[in-house]
Amino acid sequence: MFNELEYLEAGGEKFPLAFTINVMQEIQKKYGSINKLFDISKTQEPDIGAIIFFLKEAINEGIDIENEKNPEKRSFVSEKQVGRIITEIGLSECAKLIEKVISKSISENKNKIKNAKATKN
Repeated sequence: MFNELEYLEAGGEKFPLAFTINVMQEIQKKYGSINKLFDISKTQEPDIGAIIFFLKEAINEGIDIENEKNPEKRSFVSEKQVGRIITEIGLSECAKLIEKVISKSISENKNKIKNAKATKN
């Protein structure tokens, strides 16, 4: 679903983000779908818990991907750490980053499906 990681900088540290099938699965377990995760039609107020959940899952997936490639293992982030990251960079920047990560990942996946060749049985 993705070609390369996106990065978020906060507190002098870079955090990798990945939107993969694994992240989608966690979203479905908790919210049912991405649309339900970010459904603000009733209140017009962002669900802070949903934003924290998404970013925690995306950052931890990015860290896991990096850990597979690097001998030095990085620790996963907690919800509290993600909350502080959001406080530092702001909700609007987080929203832009989430939209970018999701749209980039989905568009790359569509291109792979479009360019896939059928195999003979």
